Amino acid sequence: MTRPAGADGVEGVHHRIARQPAHDQGGLPMDDDAGLSAELAAVVAGARRRALRDGDRQIDTAHLLHSLLESDPEARAAVGDAPQLARLFGYLVQRSIGYGLRWQSGVEDSGAIAVVPDPALHGGEPKEAEGWSPVAAAAMEAARRRARQRGETRADGTDLLAALVVDPESRAVAVLERAGIPASDLRARIEARAGEYAGEGESAC
Repeated sequence: MTRPAGADGVEGVHHRIARQPAHDQGGLPMDDDAGLSAELAAVVAGARRRALRDGDRQIDTAHLLHSLLESDPEARAAVGDAPQLARLFGYLVQRSIGYGLRWQSGVEDSGAIAVVPDPALHGGEPKEAEGWSPVAAAAMEAARRRARQRGETRADGTDLLAALVVDPESRAVAVLERAGIPASDLRARIEARAGEYAGEGESAC
């Protein structure tokens, strides 16, 4: 099967970001669940289990996307209709036997560092997975930041979905694009929904 564009993960982007210490790369210095809704904390736990089960080196944005879509109906509604979701889930499931095999020997990053230690692994001792990919760690922090910008203390699934489609080189975007869901269109839908909710809140005041 033809692999998605960018499935090798990092080719062509190493020139963009100079090497920096892990704590400068969105390294989740806080506890995993800090600043997350209970639902989103469960999504993170699901992504970690998926990475461990598949023997992947890191928790990446595709793990987060897969776990998010499994548990969050609002995220699924934003992504597309039933046929689109079915196609997307098909590609996400196949990452362990198809094009995703290329990802197991690489790291999802922006040319900066290998992985960010998983803050949930007390003492920093990894098991099968070595930690968070820098792109996934940055997406988690962006989700928290997005929640703060709209006056919330905890990020939800829509915040994470919006953050996952920001980096065009991310594995989440690679799978979305492969499934025929342009990241730019998805971003526009997310922001349109956010505007609708904001308008409803103002009219209710």
